[in-house]
Order: sequence, then C-alpha cells, then structure tokens
Amino acid sequence: MFDFSIVTNWFDTLLRQTCGLSDFWAILIECVLVGVIVLTAYALICIVLIFMERKVCAYFQCRVGPMRVGPWGIFQVFADVVKMLIKEIFSVDRADKLLYYLAPILVMVASVGTFSFLPFNKGMEVLDFNVGVFMITAVSSLGVIGIFMAGWASNNKYSVVSAMRGAVQLISYEMSLGLCYITAVVFLGTMQMSGIVEAQTGPWNWLIIQGHVPACVAFLVFLIAGNAEANRGPFDLAEAESELTAGYHTEYSGMGFGFYYLAEYLNLFVIAGLATGVFLGGWAPLNIGIEAFDNLMNLIPGFIWFFGKTFFLVFILMWIRWTFPRLRIDQILKLEWKYLMPLMLLTLVVAAVCVAFGLTL
Repeated sequence: MFDFSIVTNWFDTLLRQTCGLSDFWAILIECVLVGVIVLTAYALICIVLIFMERKVCAYFQCRVGPMRVGPWGIFQVFADVVKMLIKEIFSVDRADKLLYYLAPILVMVASVGTFSFLPFNKGMEVLDFNVGVFMITAVSSLGVIGIFMAGWASNNKYSVVSAMRGAVQLISYEMSLGLCYITAVVFLGTMQMSGIVEAQTGPWNWLIIQGHVPACVAFLVFLIAGNAEANRGPFDLAEAESELTAGYHTEYSGMGFGFYYLAEYLNLFVIAGLATGVFLGGWAPLNIGIEAFDNLMNLIPGFIWFFGKTFFLVFILMWIRWTFPRLRIDQILKLEWKYLMPLMLLTLVVAAVCVAFGLTL
C-alpha cells in the first residue's frame, strides 16, 4: 500500500533544503497549498454528490433527472453554481447583520474542518491528532451554533422554529454518535484516525468483523445518528418545506444559501467517510488470509478503497432519504433518547466485556 507521507516529506525537504526557505515560509506555503487542495476537493465532491442525489432521486421516482445541460445533464450542477454566484446577497429588515452573515461561514468552517480529518489514504490525513475522535466531535459541533445563529438572526418565525428544532435534534444525536466513537476506541485502542485505520489492516480485521455484534450495532446506530446529524431525510425536520418554507435558511439567497446547501451534502460525505474510516477499515483493503487474493487487493490504491466504500454508504443514505417519510419532532427525539442511546450504552458495556475477556475475532 502506497504511503502518501513519502510525497509530503519530499515536498517539505524540497522547500527547506533545496530551496533554502526558513521554517516560517515553508510552513506557510505548505498550509496554503493544503488549504487550496482541501477546498478544491470539497467543491468537487459536493458537485458529484449533488448530481448523484438528483439521479438517485430520479431513479427511485421513475424519472430521468436533469438531462438538458450537457450529456446526461452532467453540467447542470455547474449551471446552478453559476446562477447562485450571480444572485444578489441581501439581508432582511431588523435582522442581526453580524450573526446573519457569520452563520453560514461557521457552518462551512465546521464542515471543512471535519472533512479534513478523513483518512483518504495512508499518510494522507490533513489533520491527524492523537485525540482525533475527540476533535472531530468538537469541530462538528460548531455546525449546531451556525444553524441556531441563522434562525435567530433572520428575524423570521419560521427560521426560529426551524433553528430550535435543528439544535435540539443535533445536540441529542451527538450523544449516540459519541458512544459509537467510544465503542470503536474500546476495540481499537486509539483515538487517532490514522491509528484507527492501521488497526484494521490485515485478514478479516475491519472493525465490523473483528468486533462482531457490538461493532455491527455501533455501525448501524452511527449511520442512523449520522443521518440525523447531517439533517438528511427522514430526519430533515429542521428544513420541513411543507411546514417551515425552507427552515433556518429561508431568508438567505445567493452564496449565503449556497454555503448551507454545500455543507449539507458534504456533511453527508463526512458521515459516510467517518463510518468508513472507523468501521470499514478506511483505506485498508479487504484481506481474507489467502495470499494470492490479498496481494491482488493490495494492488488497488488506498484512496480507491476509501472512496468506493464511502460512496457506497452515501448511496445507502440517499436510498433511506427517498424511501422513508419524514418523522415528527417527538418521534425523532423518542428514537434517540428511548432507543438509540440506551442501546449504545448497553453496546458499550458489551464491547468493554468482549475486549476484557478477549472475545474479539
């Protein structure tokens, strides 16, 4: 498996030794370059996801989806981006201007920050702290503040109701997500994302296999709670069009609305990517202990494994969105506090017992 850190170390050596740059300029150039790459990847993945969702939705509804702009409609998303960029950005009367303009930026910061923790390939993590799981939870929580700020600052009753729903829902489901992370840490013994993936390399070593029943339960709960964290159907009550017009971003136009739109789709990718990294081995290939098969699987680059697993989970989450009806707010909270959270507490205890007595595979 190719280690991408070879490339990053070579580039760092090129700047410091070959070009003779000081530490300050070398770090500055590296940070700017990484930032440009991350934002470019962010935009491209969002474009792919928007087009994918439109086609998947059309398939489930027996339609063909966008077909007019470009072959098979592949340029429709680009046309929508151009339209959104040239739209006027305005604020409503008596809105809190500072919070109104700050809210979408905060949502984007939370989305991009969480995206930077994903283990795309060996040695290719942008942010890789030894308390990575804790940092992911902390950074992703900023999105809740952005949603609540948008509703409050818009001076719109629909937006305020939507923000209250969204804040309650996101804060509630963070509990189950946190317990899923802790269950994985109990099995794998590390909170660092690169270490979590490394611990799943080898024959039959993905967490959902080596952790058997507790890990599988945590994986399913992670997908459900992650879907709710991303405000995706059937948990999209904060944006309930039939009740609240467009929810907390009703009063936004142009790229103010575009930031929320992009963040929603990237959050979907982030949830699928984190589920892949924590439970499905991330970039680790499928090894079964047969040398010929394992050598063949190891020839496939790690980032292909990561994106293949992630987009498979993205499809599953889209399938869920276009299959199940939207839940009521009382049903959403009942599902979390009466079922998912007690289930994960029990799962965490079972996982600790399995590790203590060596009952893992």
